[in-house]
Amino acid sequence: MHPAASEQSEFAKQAPDSIAWVEAVREQYGAVMVGQDRLFRRLLLAMVTGNHALIEGVPGLGKTLSIVTIAKCLDASFRRIQFTPDLLPADIIGTLIYDSRNGQFTPHRGPIFANIVLADEINRAPAKVQSALLEAMQERQVTIGDHSYPLPAPFMVLATQNPIEHEGTYGLPEAQLDRFMFKLVLDYPNIVEERQILDRMVRAEPEVNVRAVATTASVLDSRRLLDQVHMDEKLRDYVVNIVDATRHPGTYGLRIEHLIRYGASPRASVFLALAAKGEALLSGRGYVTPEDVKSIALDVLRHRVLLTYEADAENITPDQVLRQILDAIEVP
Repeated sequence: MHPAASEQSEFAKQAPDSIAWVEAVREQYGAVMVGQDRLFRRLLLAMVTGNHALIEGVPGLGKTLSIVTIAKCLDASFRRIQFTPDLLPADIIGTLIYDSRNGQFTPHRGPIFANIVLADEINRAPAKVQSALLEAMQERQVTIGDHSYPLPAPFMVLATQNPIEHEGTYGLPEAQLDRFMFKLVLDYPNIVEERQILDRMVRAEPEVNVRAVATTASVLDSRRLLDQVHMDEKLRDYVVNIVDATRHPGTYGLRIEHLIRYGASPRASVFLALAAKGEALLSGRGYVTPEDVKSIALDVLRHRVLLTYEADAENITPDQVLRQILDAIEVP
């Protein structure tokens, strides 16, 4: 399953310098955040692979602070957009401003023009706003008037939503959900972590000292190395089988057809393989292992598998269905 020795040797020469920034950022992140190690790892994965992440969790779990901290560590341009029902597309992408001095319209760029964009409470904005964001997420550009403008590189949207409050919210379109590489579900900290949070934050002005220890160029360097990470043919088949089992579970001996309304799209296979390669890269390896695939499978697939009303009535979650699938698919 491992690549040829020459490939490993070439990767080993480049990898240490290419991912050295990861440990430096982790140090700074740990000085601010308590716990949330999985969130940190997934945000770096999204960044290295050039994709977006949807973060779901109750207020107060450190979603915004995590994102702001990573942006500062990378000296990346950062914008936070608070999504509300009265938000307009122009509030995100910008608009044309009439200049009476020369009688011409000039483009005014919105907050979407940043390396890291925090779409806070994304499900509070209506469909017209989501459609404007969709072009930015997929095409890495926005259209203002008659012209399209490229977004900076790297570019990523990190969106948050609150799972317990549904008043005044809109369900995200499936096409938009599918463009998020990850849907991350955050839980409460354990009692030891919460005590550490208490000790750090119970001050009139909590100290948050973060310094830039890398640049966005470091991220792009790592991204270029991603193509050199080897993924064996058997592992590619493994990825495809996992995704196919969400559509045709009976083929794999699973009796869960009544629980799944729609399976994952082909984009799920691409993202699952890409995220597994990113996981290997961040671990300093030039090849993907089955554990790389399994470790990120839930985060890549949970928002792409739509359950039936019967599953909802039985309080069955996508994670429970996906765990059955992962247990049933033979590991290479």
